[in-house]
Amino acid sequence: MQTSFSDKQLENKDNKTSESIVRKCVHCGMCNATCPTYGINGDELEGPRGRIYLIKDMLENNKPANKKIAQHIDSCLSCYSCMTTCPSGVNYMHLIDHGRNYVEETYKRPFLDRTFRSILSFVLPRPKVFLILALVSKIIKPFSFLLPQFFKNSLKLMPDKIPSKKLKVQKVYTPQSGKVISRVALLTGCVQRVISPEINESTIRLLNRHDVEVVVMPDIECCGSLNHHLGKKDLAKSSFVKNIKSWHEEYLSNGLDAIISNTSGCGTTLKDYGHIFKHDKEFKKMAKKISELTKDVTEYLHENLKLNLKNDEEKKYKIAYHSACSMQHGQKIHSQPKELISNTGNEVLEIPEGHLCCGSAGTYNILHQKMAKSLLRNKVKNIEKVSPDFISTGNIGCITQISTGTRIPIIHTVELLDWFTGGPKPNKLQNL
Repeated sequence: MQTSFSDKQLENKDNKTSESIVRKCVHCGMCNATCPTYGINGDELEGPRGRIYLIKDMLENNKPANKKIAQHIDSCLSCYSCMTTCPSGVNYMHLIDHGRNYVEETYKRPFLDRTFRSILSFVLPRPKVFLILALVSKIIKPFSFLLPQFFKNSLKLMPDKIPSKKLKVQKVYTPQSGKVISRVALLTGCVQRVISPEINESTIRLLNRHDVEVVVMPDIECCGSLNHHLGKKDLAKSSFVKNIKSWHEEYLSNGLDAIISNTSGCGTTLKDYGHIFKHDKEFKKMAKKISELTKDVTEYLHENLKLNLKNDEEKKYKIAYHSACSMQHGQKIHSQPKELISNTGNEVLEIPEGHLCCGSAGTYNILHQKMAKSLLRNKVKNIEKVSPDFISTGNIGCITQISTGTRIPIIHTVELLDWFTGGPKPNKLQNL
């Protein structure tokens, strides 16, 4: 795609990066074929190609975003399915991130929209604050019929009960065997550690059982992706910097073989730290190192460990594996989780149109409820076509979203692997 940025505009490093991305686009439209929002709306501006034009026009002409532009940029799920499809290698992820930052800087949103986005930005990355909100929501839920539809739908995403934690909170979890073959840091997440602590506990048990020491840095809460995708550049950067400093110091002081993410959305952002800070002299090398160390938990298990599987279960299960968008399109992880599940002796089922988003996408199912519901209906319909006993996935957002649309139990892949290597059967599967 031809561009007309001035030399002065290209002195801006973000503009220069975006210009090089835009120039790779050849207008072919193959991205639209796999874009969830374009598939539902059929609107050119609701597809990647249309959004590329909007961003290009804003940046080239120094044009502030308006309501229409903001709506089309906001409505992108950042599922990155278009990047998997694109034959020209257009890095839409980095372009839409720049577009979101530009919209946030140049467009003044309506008061209610601005306020609600700020509340999400403040609450969700802070586990203690989110826990208070979750407890308050339990009190409000019985009276939700009195609330506007928007808030009723938002409350459905909140947990009915807060699970109790079974592992003592500490910095280092050492294998009971006393043997340590590897040392890794675990990102425990912000929302995840509150509503599904069993995911982190399963991860720690599984790694410890295979002689891997696990470090949980107490000062790290959010990976920064939530604010990053809301276009709140400075808030996101403060999380990025804190995380990079903390992990890098641990890496230098005590050694780390990997940084483990068990939430694929977070992992995608961690792996992008190197790009985000590529022009930052102070953090460039550190950020690059953190990105290189980052592995999704299934990626790490597949590459580094031979799991001690205990196939004591008489019943074999049919498991639908839902590959989160951030896993398959963001991190390009495809076969590893399925192979790990298959090795347990259970049957892995392919979900029709599995490349399409379930509608979770961070805060998307809160801010864009109509589109998120349409995507959820399609996802659940395709899951139910294969009649699984339960669903396995690698992202807490997908677990939360899909569980609101079906009675089929859904668990994290690491809970399954923990179970089949000697851990407890997941609570959600007790009735199977």
